[in-house]
Amino acid sequence: MPAPRPTRKSRPSRPAGPRRIPENVRNRPKWELALEMIDELVLWGRTCPVAVADAGYGDNTYFRAGLTARSIPWVMAVKAGNTAYPADAVPERLASGGGRGRPSVPRYRQDAETLRDMALAAGRRQLHQVTWRHGTKTAGGNRTAAMKSRFLALRVRPANRHIPRAEDGSLPMAWLVVEWPPHEPEPTDYWLSDLPADTPLKTLVRLAKIRWRIEHDYRELKTGLGLSHFEGRSFTGFHHHATLVSAAHLFITRKRLATPKAEGAA
Repeated sequence: MPAPRPTRKSRPSRPAGPRRIPENVRNRPKWELALEMIDELVLWGRTCPVAVADAGYGDNTYFRAGLTARSIPWVMAVKAGNTAYPADAVPERLASGGGRGRPSVPRYRQDAETLRDMALAAGRRQLHQVTWRHGTKTAGGNRTAAMKSRFLALRVRPANRHIPRAEDGSLPMAWLVVEWPPHEPEPTDYWLSDLPADTPLKTLVRLAKIRWRIEHDYRELKTGLGLSHFEGRSFTGFHHHATLVSAAHLFITRKRLATPKAEGAA
């Protein structure tokens, strides 16, 4: 739903009918809708082992906090301009002046750094080559179609005033995963993750890169199954259309995963 537009007092009210939007439907941010869908999935008896998303969600502190509150681990793409503190940063109290005022709150006395600056400071020496999967397009020097690049992982404390802090003022730790391909002057992609501290780099990279499946399915929904082809204007009509497209996508996905493989049309 788009944000509501200001209406003129003289504008006649819209008549009731199939176009009418239900009263309980309103404009809401995408991250709220995503958390609501995850909650609905739980009601169906399904759990989300790890949540992955692009920077549109990963940059949103409320979304990441919502996943953490639901005990769902996450790996989120983020922009390089996000800030964090080093893992060993410690909040400090200001020295008391002997007055009767309230004691100072523990805070980090150093400035947070951008993720880009942290990656550049770590340098190329910490890079490791990781293969996250094998595709279908082979080449002379890559006969196994290995998808690989160079990555580094750092323990950091993402900085944001909306992130809940511990009693001592410390921010929670997270992984910063950075992709820095060969021949690139600086890193190209960044992710944050709250997976455990002993998570292998290969696992972090595999989960960070698994978003290709989401992009593939969305492209299939839009172009192959016609999700974007709806030309009506009614609220109910669009939901009928989206439901049928989703059912069709589920059908072909189950066929694709079937054993033995389903035969295509002649």
